[in-house]
Amino acid sequence: MIEREVLGRYRGSIAGLLWSFLNPLFMLLVYTFVFSVVFKVRWGNGSDSKSEFALLVFTGMMVFNLFSECISRAPGLILSNVNYVKKVVFPLHILPCVMLGAVMFHTLVSFIAWLLFYLLMFGLPPLTALLFPLVLLPLALFTLGLSWILASLGAYLRDIGQVIGVLMSALMLLSAVFYPVSALPESYQHWLYLNPLTLVIEFARDVLIWGVVPNINLWLGQMVVAAAVAFCGRAWFEKARQGFADVL
Repeated sequence: MIEREVLGRYRGSIAGLLWSFLNPLFMLLVYTFVFSVVFKVRWGNGSDSKSEFALLVFTGMMVFNLFSECISRAPGLILSNVNYVKKVVFPLHILPCVMLGAVMFHTLVSFIAWLLFYLLMFGLPPLTALLFPLVLLPLALFTLGLSWILASLGAYLRDIGQVIGVLMSALMLLSAVFYPVSALPESYQHWLYLNPLTLVIEFARDVLIWGVVPNINLWLGQMVVAAAVAFCGRAWFEKARQGFADVL
């Protein structure tokens, strides 16, 4: 189902799967131009390198896009798979898993694009880049839990999808994608860390660019919270699914 989901997105297009590589690359170029050339944003390390800025932004975009695409699509999962609800005996709880698997594939493609760009501009990345999957693990669990909740709510409340679209637009600017946390006044920095994406983005930059191993205690705390959200999300979904056939 993950394979069908990935291939189905580009079925009929000339470039096919190549679009999964071209789309993030195009957005990377646009955001880099706007923020580093038009607004002349500079990172906190004092470097004026546009290549480094592009990699820093792209790292944040990979993390944000993984979360954003899942959360944006989750409210419509049940509505777009009515046949699975009404006509066959089907484990509906795997639909968010399929969606997450497809999004993880596109994250992998984006990472390959990031890696090629890094190799071209700076050479081999630090060894800590091997920890990138572990950095994403808590986010994947957290996203899956929220997706179960939103998928079930979307079957009852059709406005959920519209609300999520607005929230994702705001969250992109509040997730330290285009700037480091240190760029904010100290009195605001702790508020930014209330955003669940901020710490993941900072850890991703640590392992991919700065060569720093993330704080193990903070990572374990993320895992505990993510596992709790996933458990509660699955429990909520199983309880809510009993009424899907009625509302659809």
